Order: sequence, then C-alpha cells, then structure tokens
Amino acid sequence: MYKSILITGGAGFIGSHLVRRWVSLYPQTKVVNLDALTYASDIDNLKEIENKSNYFFVNGDIADSLLVAKLFELYDFDGVIHLAAESHVDQSIEKPMNFANTNVIGTLNLLEIARKTWKDKFKGKLFYHVSTDEVYGTLQETGSFLETTAYDPRSPYSASKASSDHFVKAYSVTYGMPTVVSNSSNNYGPNQHVEKLIPLVIKNIVNREPIPIYGDGKNIRDWIYVQDHIEAINLIFNNGERGHKYNIGGDNEIRNIDLVNKIIILCDNLLGRSKGDSKSLIKFVEDRKGHDYRYSVDSSKLKNDLDWYPKTNFEKGLKKTILYYLKKFGVV
Repeated sequence: MYKSILITGGAGFIGSHLVRRWVSLYPQTKVVNLDALTYASDIDNLKEIENKSNYFFVNGDIADSLLVAKLFELYDFDGVIHLAAESHVDQSIEKPMNFANTNVIGTLNLLEIARKTWKDKFKGKLFYHVSTDEVYGTLQETGSFLETTAYDPRSPYSASKASSDHFVKAYSVTYGMPTVVSNSSNNYGPNQHVEKLIPLVIKNIVNREPIPIYGDGKNIRDWIYVQDHIEAINLIFNNGERGHKYNIGGDNEIRNIDLVNKIIILCDNLLGRSKGDSKSLIKFVEDRKGHDYRYSVDSSKLKNDLDWYPKTNFEKGLKKTILYYLKKFGVV
C-alpha cells in the first residue's frame, strides 16, 4: 500500500529491528531511515540491509525543519513511523531540555511538515507515533494501564513523551490527520545500548563490576521482547484504526531484583561460573528521583482487535539476549 515510508530513529535499538524487518518485508516500499546517530544509535545494526535497493539512510535531526521538509519533497512519503527519541530516564533528570527539544519539538516538527506537505489530502497517509507506557505514571500492586488511563508522567522523559502523544492526538482531531499511537512496555533484546538495565547487568557480570540496583530493587516492570514489539507495530501500522492508540505489553511483570538474579544465573551458567557466583556483585544504590513503582500494560485491545499476542517466552528471550551480548563482548 505504501510507496515511501519515513522511519525516524532507525539506527537505535527498536528502530534498527523495525527497519531491517520493513526493508525485507516490503521490497516495493522505499524505506528512508532518518537518524541523528547519537550515542545510543549504531549504524552497524543495519549492515545486513545497507545495500538493499529500497533502503535509504539519512544522518540528521528530526528537529531540523529544512532537512525534514526536503526529505518529504524528495521521497514523497505517504507514511511515517516515528521512533526517534531521547529515552534514558536518568539522562532526562540531568538534561531535561535535551528531551524537550527532541521528543516534543522534534515530534511537532515532523507533524507540521507532514501536514503542510500532504496539504490536508490525507487519504492513504499515516503518521504512526511510537511511545511508552511511562506516560501513564505509576501503579501499586493491582491494576494495569489501559488506553483510557489518564496520563500522569513523573519524570522529564515521560513528560516529554506524554507531550508528544498529545500533539499527535491534537493533529488528528484538529486537522484530521490519520494517526495512530502505541504505548509499549519495557523492551529487551539485541542491539540495545549498554546504559539500559539488562545489557548493563550482563556487561558488569562479564567484567565482575558492581551491579547497581535502585532502592530495594522491588520496583516492577513489564518486559516485551523487541521482535514481538516490531510485529505489533507492523500490525497496527497496516490494520490499526486511525485516530486510536494501542497498548503493547509483554505479559512479563517482574521485580528488578528478581530480573537481575535471573540474568546472574543464566550468565554464570553460560560463563562456566558456579551458580549464583555473581550475586556478590549486586550493590543497592540511592533510589532514582521520582522512581515509578510498577508498570503493568493491558494489551487486550490489541489482542482483540488485531489478534496480536507476544510470542516470545521470557526465559528464552532473556537467554537469546544474554547470548547476543556475551558474543558482542567476546566472551563466548
């Protein structure tokens, strides 16, 4: 259906998986990857498709209005999948303006140029904004986030993503732009930057360095394997109802300390160490400012409307992820 797609942030963790999938799955579609190649991006993640005839890479900033307008003119996009974002909560606490510039202004820039280029002739067009469950705030022991849950962001990161979600919704209502928004739980899998929890724990186990755990380690997250998220994006882009939003969860809620212990057991086994040998590396540190206690994502709408279900068993996905990083670090 789509002749030309703009994917932003396609050299990042989730984006690189999406770009590879899209280029291979839709050979008749031009896939343009716009990425600023910040510290969390890695162009090497895309080596296997870099010479494909339907793939085009552009090194640039989504907030650069002249560049984005030029790309819309050159490639005549009929679809946008917007993943580019600053995403590390700790960094957002230290440098909130960076998050506002990329996540809010960058998103607004894309929306406005899409609107002006498409000139309100929106038939066959789509702007898909990929977001996070963190916009909903925090939960206690019971309940899950629904698409109708009120937003309650509690960090500069989640506030910036909440703002961008609202702008996408506003463009849908005000201008009639066809949009969809998805809010995903924590992703894990290959290609993630080592600042994130799972790869950081693996790296520190390999190097026998302290494994920092915020607070008492009892904060709970829902985890989804990145390929399951990509399949959800594909379904929502092609079949999701315009103007709607969809939650994407992995049905894998686990306390941070229990996740770290799982990784330790799997890593020690793969590294030939005695079971649980690396538990001595755990170091509890001062809790993060505004640390949300629990995330739980209800994906019923996506399951019922589009027949999507997470396919990857958490233990198997975690083992695949650990093996990827052990190979990357050159220890297996």
